[in-house]
Amino acid sequence: MAGIGIKSDFAAVQRAQQRIEKLSRIDRKQLLDVVGATVESQTRRRIEEEKFAPDGTQWPNWLDSYAKTRHGGHSLLIGEGDLLGSIGYAVYFGSDEVEIGSNLIYAATHDQGDEDRGIEQRQFLGLSDANQDELDRIVDEFIDGLMER
Repeated sequence: MAGIGIKSDFAAVQRAQQRIEKLSRIDRKQLLDVVGATVESQTRRRIEEEKFAPDGTQWPNWLDSYAKTRHGGHSLLIGEGDLLGSIGYAVYFGSDEVEIGSNLIYAATHDQGDEDRGIEQRQFLGLSDANQDELDRIVDEFIDGLMER
């Protein structure tokens, strides 16, 4: 009998199925907590150290008249530390979402600016390319950790 045949070892398929099964059991809340904590940290760093919007735009300096009212411990968006201390995140169960922000009423004014009141935008919320790269790496590490179990 002439012909051709192929013999296959399905071990690789079984390993792939096991990996997919592990991913299906991912603890989304734990992953969202990791993402939230990371973005919170990135946002705090932006306010405290970087002083740049997520798109890389440098924040405008204070007006000279306002700068005269500040003292040594003050810098852009940091007076007594209330805004910095208010940055936090919340994980919303059932929707697979995490929200990062501030509950202070004036936070939106600083983040978005207020032309009517002469307050320039100093956007602190959002993700820069470097922030996104860090998040991608952290999520990949989280998933890799699942695969090792």
